[in-house]
Amino acid sequence: MLLICLLVFVALPLYTVLSGQAPLGRDFRTADRSSAGIAPTPETTPEAVVQVYFARALNWRGIFGVHTWIATKPENAPEYTIHQVIGWRAYRGLPVIVSAPGIPDGRWFGNEPTLISGLRGSAAAEAIPKILEAVASYPYANEYQLWPGPNSNTFMAYIGRKVPELQMDLPATAIGKDYPINGSMLDRTPSGTGYQLSMLGLLGVSVGREEGFELNFLGLNFGIDFFRPALKLPFIGRLGVGER
Repeated sequence: MLLICLLVFVALPLYTVLSGQAPLGRDFRTADRSSAGIAPTPETTPEAVVQVYFARALNWRGIFGVHTWIATKPENAPEYTIHQVIGWRAYRGLPVIVSAPGIPDGRWFGNEPTLISGLRGSAAAEAIPKILEAVASYPYANEYQLWPGPNSNTFMAYIGRKVPELQMDLPATAIGKDYPINGSMLDRTPSGTGYQLSMLGLLGVSVGREEGFELNFLGLNFGIDFFRPALKLPFIGRLGVGER
C-alpha cells in the first residue's frame, strides 16, 4: 500500500513536471494565449462548428488537472463564442460562467490545448441551441471550488450530459467532472453513454461506452478505456491510444 501511495502521489506528479506536461513559473500576464492552429477559421468555414478542448491549468494547478471549455460558431457566424467557467470571478462576486467571443483553440496560459470532441455542419447547428440552454441552466453559475468542485470541469460535464451528441469523454485529469449536480449520487457520465455513481465528487465509479471504466478516489481518476485501449491515470492522463 505504501508503494502504491508513493507511486500515485510522488512518482506520477514528478513525471508530470519533468516531462513538461505541467510547466511551472509562468506569469499569467505574459503567457501565450494565441491559437494553436487546430480550429477551422470562420473566414473559410461557413458551416456551424462546435469544439470541446482541454489544456493543463496554470502553474502548480496543472500538475493535478486541466481546464476545459467549449467553443461554438453558428452557420455563417464571423467568430466563435467561448463558454467556460473562470474561478477567480467568484472571488470578486461575479458569475463564474463566461460566454464571450474568443479564440477557440487558444493556448491556456501557454499550455497547448487538446481537442476532445467536435461537431460540424447540421449536427453542430442542431447542437448549439442545446449547448446554450445548458450554459444558461448550469446550477452553479455563482459558485466555484477548485477541489472537488464545482469548477470548470463540472460545468463541461454538465453540458456533456445535456448534449450527449458531443460524446464528451473528459480526461481523467479533469478534476471536478464527477462532482454531483444538486447532490445527486446517480447520473449519466459526461459523454451520455453510461452512468456514474458519485459521493460528493470524492468517491465513485463510472462505466460508459466512451469513458470505459473509471474509479474516482478523492477526486483522482483511475480507469481503463476499452474501445480506444488506454489506461487513465491521475496527474498524467492517458497511457495508450490518445484523444480523438
